[in-house]
Amino acid sequence: MTEAEEGVCGHITADTIAALTAALVEEPSENPGGTEAATVEVLAGACRSSGLSISTHEVAPQRPNLVATLNAGSGPGVMFLGHSDVVPAGPNWTADPYRARYADGRIYGRGATDMKGGLAAVVAAMQALAHAPAYGVELSGPVRLVCTVDEEEHGIGVRDFVSRPADHDFLGCIVAEPTDMQVVRGCRGASYLDVDVFGRAAHSGRPSDGRSAINAAASIVDLIRFDHEQLAMTLDDLLGCGTWNVGTITGGQGISVVAPTCSLGVDRRLMPDEDPHVIAEQLRSAIAASGIDSDGISVDVRVTMEMPGFATAADHPVVTTAVGAVSDAGGTTSVGGWSAACDGGFISRDLGIPAIVLGPGNINTDAHQPDESVAVADLVIAARTYALAALRLLGTPLSPAG
Repeated sequence: MTEAEEGVCGHITADTIAALTAALVEEPSENPGGTEAATVEVLAGACRSSGLSISTHEVAPQRPNLVATLNAGSGPGVMFLGHSDVVPAGPNWTADPYRARYADGRIYGRGATDMKGGLAAVVAAMQALAHAPAYGVELSGPVRLVCTVDEEEHGIGVRDFVSRPADHDFLGCIVAEPTDMQVVRGCRGASYLDVDVFGRAAHSGRPSDGRSAINAAASIVDLIRFDHEQLAMTLDDLLGCGTWNVGTITGGQGISVVAPTCSLGVDRRLMPDEDPHVIAEQLRSAIAASGIDSDGISVDVRVTMEMPGFATAADHPVVTTAVGAVSDAGGTTSVGGWSAACDGGFISRDLGIPAIVLGPGNINTDAHQPDESVAVADLVIAARTYALAALRLLGTPLSPAG
């Protein structure tokens, strides 16, 4: 690191990050079932005390998006992205999930990893970057944190954010989701499809008088299984392939009645160039070609949730800069793809901003489970990484007049 980088990173302290992480954890923001307002107020307070400019927009009652900006030059900036909601705590915790506790160098509590620790690390990095001029460096563009609501469910926060006119250009976006500090340059997207099948009821003693929606749904499941197997025959080096999963099935009126209705809840993971509405139409066409929706059976296919995927080139500056920043911040990293989905797909697709995912904690071993926790040392490495990445993307020597 340069002397200026060492100076900026010297303003990042474990105690500060840990305290903000704990304060965020202790304001529950369960989704579904709660709101994010109290968490966002804690985050906004930390940003205001650091001299960042703050704006909020209530997407739904008590569900505000937050935008915090370290104002700098007029050139393209760097965006950080996170979310304020958490999944429900669920059972089997060994202590109160919303009372942050420290043990063995870790902070425990719902959201510590996904992703209140990441938010705290971003704020700490922005606080440190505000000191860059004292070390002879000015930033050519702003550094911005965008914190959205409802990432864990339907993405109403990020959808609202990307629908609004952009007020600045950005070189790249770093999504602070937990990747164990791996630089994730691509993510699959996700979509949910509801498949509703309608038949005709009849007495089970003469099933030929009716039309079974359950039998028709079973045939649709076979079509989905076949397409899943076909997709697996062609793998992308970074992201593998799209996948299908029939997650729920409900139907029937009673054991002695031919089922008049049946519904499937289907997850379709998306490659970056796939459109779930096109996929839904292809499924409708396959159903029709198979003759399933005939002779008294009708089928409706609807897309109920969409989160786009993305892929950023391996040689893009936001990727290469992040790799070097992790190493110099004290971490080890690799570059790869992610099977999970995140809000970064909207930033990439709708705003045209190259995105990566990079954050503290492990999504598979730490997040969405009892006794969720994150290592404080990893939060510090993340904050230092974010500060270094922004400095290296935006930093220029301070002019004599400055």
